[in-house]
Amino acid sequence: MRPVEVTRGTGPIVLGFPHAGTHVPEEIKARLNERGRALADADWHIDRLYAGLLPDVTAVRATFHRYVIDANRDPSGMSLYPGQNTTALVPLTDFDGHDIWDAPPTAAEAEARCASWHTPYHEALQAELGRVRQLHGVAVLYDCHSIRSRIPFLFDGTLPDFNIGTNLGATCAPMLQDAVSRICKDAPGYSSVSNGRFKGGWTTRHYGRPDSGCHAIQMELAQSTYLKDEAPPWTCDTGKAGRLRSHLKAILTTLADMAASLGTDQ
Repeated sequence: MRPVEVTRGTGPIVLGFPHAGTHVPEEIKARLNERGRALADADWHIDRLYAGLLPDVTAVRATFHRYVIDANRDPSGMSLYPGQNTTALVPLTDFDGHDIWDAPPTAAEAEARCASWHTPYHEALQAELGRVRQLHGVAVLYDCHSIRSRIPFLFDGTLPDFNIGTNLGATCAPMLQDAVSRICKDAPGYSSVSNGRFKGGWTTRHYGRPDSGCHAIQMELAQSTYLKDEAPPWTCDTGKAGRLRSHLKAILTTLADMAASLGTDQ
């Protein structure tokens, strides 16, 4: 299986899906323990949730599960959240802190996985951002994520529904963060936060260079907003998803409209 799938559009928005994939090569799957083989920590159905919301959008989707290697981690292995529980470039535990391997990968194996999976994803993402910026003078990366709303190992309490990450405003123009924050805040029945527990992963921080015409925003959705249950079989709730999609569409449409004015300023 190819490590990345690209859907190419002509608009200014690029959707990133680093955790939508569930593919694990058989030789890697054989080394996972029973808990690891459950593949619990995927961003379930996140690509379907955003499908068809914006015309001419570009999407870059990793096909592999994050247990193979995490496409939203610094390839150097450096943690983005020092002092906090998190998972590594090649995770050794799940989100609940439990071991997932019978035979954990060696450093050499992790390096090989980075070359085979992580690097191709980011080469494709960088290429699409460059292409879009060439077309419009600006590119907006909207990095799509979701996670269970309650994970005591990673954070206290219940996660807000919309979690906007811009590395404290460093990865995009203020007008973009303000617009997304306003839409989320005004969405009836939903909670939201900007730069809370999730301030934007490596992807957002690496590509978000507003002065160079590339803006990046991470959206971490609580999976309770669109799943029937945050547990296997991870079934999408059509009614919940439909309500949520109306707000996601408003976000993407607004970002696309605002990108035009940003492009003229470059």
